[in-house]
Amino acid sequence: MESEGAESRSSGPGPVEGFHSIRERTIAENSMVVLLQGLQGEVTTVDMRNESTARGRVINVDAFMNIRMEEVLYRDRRGQVTQLQDLFITGRNIRYVHIPDHMDIMKTIQSQLAKIHRARNFASQGGGRKEYAKKTK
Repeated sequence: MESEGAESRSSGPGPVEGFHSIRERTIAENSMVVLLQGLQGEVTTVDMRNESTARGRVINVDAFMNIRMEEVLYRDRRGQVTQLQDLFITGRNIRYVHIPDHMDIMKTIQSQLAKIHRARNFASQGGGRKEYAKKTK
């Protein structure tokens, strides 16, 4: 399947929890991507810039708004529907992400920000990589 902005992949390891870098954590907590990260596990629709859509369960959203979904119904710009096991959509190709009606947007944002802050506090309490630990004199 040739598609602009979306690529099908076979199912790999499960979703990666947490953040990969301090940069990603900073980007996420200072943008609305935290709302999209709160969609993990939810079924939603993503509209893409090339007029195609994907509806499936969100597995992961990174700080750059790249979205990985499973059990996807992909509709291309011509209206042809394809069922995919796994789909990766690059953030730059996303036009709109539908937020399910049952989700409380403010609670979702607050919950995601709390996760980011817990990760930051874990590092400040001696957890994480030692080369990033604050040096005290």
